[in-house]
Amino acid sequence: MNGVGFAKGMWVTLRHFMQTYVDDLRYGFRKYSHQVDNFETRQGVEADGAFTVQYPDEKLAMPERFRFVPFLVVEDYDHEDRPGKDWCTSCGICAKVCPPQCIWIVRSNDPETGRPVPEPEAFFIDIDICMNCGFCAEFCPFDAIKMDHDYELASYDRTTNHIFDKEKLSKEFRYWKTIAPTRAVEEAEARGGWEHKDAQKEARRGGSSRTTERDKKAETDRDAKREAVRARREAAAAAKAASEAAPAPVAEAVAEPPKSDEGVKPWNEDEEKQRQRREAALRRKAARAAKREQSDE
Repeated sequence: MNGVGFAKGMWVTLRHFMQTYVDDLRYGFRKYSHQVDNFETRQGVEADGAFTVQYPDEKLAMPERFRFVPFLVVEDYDHEDRPGKDWCTSCGICAKVCPPQCIWIVRSNDPETGRPVPEPEAFFIDIDICMNCGFCAEFCPFDAIKMDHDYELASYDRTTNHIFDKEKLSKEFRYWKTIAPTRAVEEAEARGGWEHKDAQKEARRGGSSRTTERDKKAETDRDAKREAVRARREAAAAAKAASEAAPAPVAEAVAEPPKSDEGVKPWNEDEEKQRQRREAALRRKAARAAKREQSDE
């Protein structure tokens, strides 16, 4: 019968409307009392009818899979061995897979040797361009970038406030475990531990992630190489400065032998020589054309 579906829909709407007031009477209007925190009750399974979230004093709980602007994971600042160490190795995969291309990474290089350092010097994300797709977090091989739950990012100045740098993006690993505990456990099981992959490698090689004697020796060797490179550069700069400061020797006038036409480049010849070369080339071209005609006959 026509109109049955419409009537059923309106009945559902009316039932929710009436249950809202019934639920208020059942709780005695305690649901919206400021003296008692009843927000969990209104969001619980026992609540019935429609209710209003008193935002910004009250906020709905975000699920773990909620995605907003990405952030960079760093070691906890009170970590025993790697306090505040970046998990990001500046591999650039996140910037390559980003659909709107809103990620910019500046890779670090050793100032003395010029070799790349597995750590970003600068990291920028334009949050107004970011579409919150989560591709960067999905493709990151080091679990170094995650999707945040903080959606309150409105401001009056886009240029300075909506382009996040490395300082704004960096958050401790414990923060990720707080907003997404289940996913953090799953990722730790896949990695083989809570620590970063580099820390796990150090632990397997040296028995501990702490700095070992071998690491100290390697660091000492690197410092020595840097000092050697610096010394060579300073010596070369000093030699160059000394050569520039020394007086130039006075050259004796020597009569140069007359130059012959041998070895003279075509573009250095006078107009007469160039004209003769063009005429000779035209004669050779005409001779080759006549020879081809004779062979064709």
